[in-house]
Order: sequence, then C-alpha cells, then structure tokens
Amino acid sequence: MDRNEILNSGLLELYVMGSLEGSELVLVNEALSRDPLLAHELHQIEHAFFLYAQAHAIAPSPTVKPMLMAKIDYMERVKQGEIPSTAPTLNSETKIKDFEGWLSRQDMQLRDDFDEIQATIIAHEPDKLTAIVWLKYGAPTETHTNEYEKFLIVEGSCDLTIGTMVHHLKAGNYLSIPLYVNHDVKVTSAIPCKIILQRVNA
Repeated sequence: MDRNEILNSGLLELYVMGSLEGSELVLVNEALSRDPLLAHELHQIEHAFFLYAQAHAIAPSPTVKPMLMAKIDYMERVKQGEIPSTAPTLNSETKIKDFEGWLSRQDMQLRDDFDEIQATIIAHEPDKLTAIVWLKYGAPTETHTNEYEKFLIVEGSCDLTIGTMVHHLKAGNYLSIPLYVNHDVKVTSAIPCKIILQRVNA
C-alpha cells in the first residue's frame, strides 16, 4: 500500500488506538519507518486523539486518589509482612475504643503532607473494607448501589446529608448510609474530621 492508501484506509487511526495486529501492524510499522510524511500524519492523529480525550474527560471524584493510594499502601504493608486483620463491623453499639489498636499505630496517623482527604486501610476483607479517613473540608455527593457505607466519628465533627436529611455528627457518633440514596459530608470542626469508614458488601 502506498501513502494515500494507508491514509485513506483508517489504519493509522487503528494504529494509534492499539488495535492493529498481524500483517497490518507490520505493514504500518514498515511504512512509518520509511515515510517521514506518514510519520508526521501519525503524530497529528495522536494529537487529535489527545485533544478529544481532554475535551471529553470526566474528572474523578476527589475521593478516588486517596482510596487508591490507601489500597496501594495496604498491599505494600502486607507484602512487607503485616498480617491482615479483621475489623469489627460498625453498628450503633460500636465504640471508638474498639479500634484503639489501629488508632494508636504510628503508621496510621495523619501525615504532614495531608491535603484534603487521607485514608489508611485497617482491614480489607472479602465482605468489607475498613479504613481511617481524615477529611479537611468534606466529601462530595455520591450514591452507593452495591455496598453499605458506615461511619464512626473519631475526632472533629461533620454534617452528613443523606437525601435531604442532615445529620450533625461528632466524636463517638455512628451512622449507616442506605443504598441508592445520595449523600455528602461537610466538615464543621476547625480540625479535620477523623472517621472510621466501613464499606460492607450489600
């Protein structure tokens, strides 16, 4: 195939998307290596794809990165020999002291580089994830469809809005979020709100 045939075939677009295989991939690679104009066109297509992706990008929730970093940290701790533990299931009878062993650990404290949200996983079990979470300002609106989210406030205070009902929470308070109802958190204390967060499979 000559340059025009390749340009009109859509092969360069498929190449950019990583969808070419076999003889077509070999053909395009060979053509790109000997034809600078074709290589330039490939660069233009890549740039157009990049601009399209930027224009249609969906900003992730600000909770995604802290929870992802917490999972990576937890996996590293286990890899280095930490024995996975079982955390108590949060309920209306749960006390802060039930988590004292984790809350007092040096590696489960608020870091100096704390920005707006920090999370440290206590336990990652098949049916639930338990973490210590610090919120400086709050957490955006979200809705859960396959897991119950439970909160036990350890320090500070916050307003947790479930649907249209606002719950004023302070240290020692417990609250469970029902499925399919939007909720958000706004910190009301001068210090970060420290929470035992638990997500339990529905």
